[in-house]
Amino acid sequence: MNSFKLISAPEPPSSLKKTSPRQSFTLVKYFTLSSLILMFSGAIILSTLHTHLVRNLLIEKSEEYGNLLIENLNHQIFMQFLIPVYFQFGQIQLKDPEQFQRMDNVVRNTLHSFQADMVNIYDLDNVISYSFNTEIIGEKNLGGAGYEKAMQGESTTSFIQIGNQWEMLFRIPRVTRITTFAPLRMEDTTSSLSGPIIGVVEIVQNVSEDYKKIFRLQLLVIMTSSLVMGFLFLILRSIVKHGERILEERNEEQLRLKEEVNRNRHLSALGEMTAAISHEIRNPLGIIRSSAELLQTKMNRLEPGNTIADIIVEESTRMNAIITDFLTYARPRSMSPGPCNVFDILNKNKLFLSNELKYGHFDLHIYCAPKVPGIIADPDMLYQAFLNLILNAMQAMPDGGKINISILNGPGSIHILFEDRGPGIQEHILDKIREPFFTTKEKGTGLGLGIVEKIIAAHGGKMEISNRQEGGVRVKISLPSTESAETA
Repeated sequence: MNSFKLISAPEPPSSLKKTSPRQSFTLVKYFTLSSLILMFSGAIILSTLHTHLVRNLLIEKSEEYGNLLIENLNHQIFMQFLIPVYFQFGQIQLKDPEQFQRMDNVVRNTLHSFQADMVNIYDLDNVISYSFNTEIIGEKNLGGAGYEKAMQGESTTSFIQIGNQWEMLFRIPRVTRITTFAPLRMEDTTSSLSGPIIGVVEIVQNVSEDYKKIFRLQLLVIMTSSLVMGFLFLILRSIVKHGERILEERNEEQLRLKEEVNRNRHLSALGEMTAAISHEIRNPLGIIRSSAELLQTKMNRLEPGNTIADIIVEESTRMNAIITDFLTYARPRSMSPGPCNVFDILNKNKLFLSNELKYGHFDLHIYCAPKVPGIIADPDMLYQAFLNLILNAMQAMPDGGKINISILNGPGSIHILFEDRGPGIQEHILDKIREPFFTTKEKGTGLGLGIVEKIIAAHGGKMEISNRQEGGVRVKISLPSTESAETA
């Protein structure tokens, strides 16, 4: 006898293996997420740099603004205070209330529309001669380094912030001031401030509101960037989830198709072998049965009580039925489709099994929903499939019981439900129940459901098997209806 061996194809070396679509998608997903994080970090850094540049620009402009303010104040003091007072009083003495009031009017009129919190004027001995704060007038040596540089003809600007440690940490101080020291000079005939230094002017500008506006701008930029990046992240997450779901479905479909192809190859080879063997067995089996029937006739005449011939005939008949199942599964006959009615086919099944239903105490009830369309099918093949399912339901209830068959309408198809009240199918063998030669019956071939599934698949339908919550098994057959064919 020739021996056959199935040899699996060798697995390709790892260097030749291709990256799976799922791995490629995972790389794309992580690359996209990383890019999103980098863009978000870049946006935060850019907003911080932008705010820092705006802050530096504010300081620079405030310094220019302070110098222009001092230049204007210097000119006004010289023209409206020094010259008139000198000609009127012969000397400058701010201790004189009248002269101080005139100086105060000049300074305040000059600065009334500008942001100047404090103005101090120092004499050549570093003594405050004039100030918005009259309490420090006469104080000495309060100018510090700014005064010293101003006496050398150099203007200086300092940036001062006041706040607690948390306010300073988050760059939101309560008070932000810019202090400018500049020399106070005599003007020459060309109105140029290039004359000798006669004192020092200190102007303190309060830019707290401007600084807070910059902080609010920075906060707005960060929040806008966060919202945009968050929105992009949600969109990306949705796309990634959708892509993963599509890949998962495709992977499952590929696995299902591979399993189905492998199963079909296995079944095809097994079917060819079974058909050949069954054909070779059927001929001698027929001879054995014919001889047993002759022997049965003679034994009934010579030894009426001898049952050997009866047993041979019975077992030969059973073997012939098994071989018929094998041939039906391996070589299903060609279809002869035509218009048919499922309800009529099931009624024929019920009529054929009427004796078994009666003596087995079975209650077979067939329900057909209203307006169920017809189908295009081979009625004989469907008759065989439905008969197998009804017999399975009867065998699941050896003591009798109720069998319900429902014909329901669906979108473009009809559904036939076969429900019994038996013990059901154990969950761990529910997926194996359709495999050929797998059976839980003592005398079954395990081809009944396989034959049914082949017939249903040949009609473009599908079969689903599940356990009912109330107990028993439900087999759902779905077949395309004539309505779907007309729509297509």
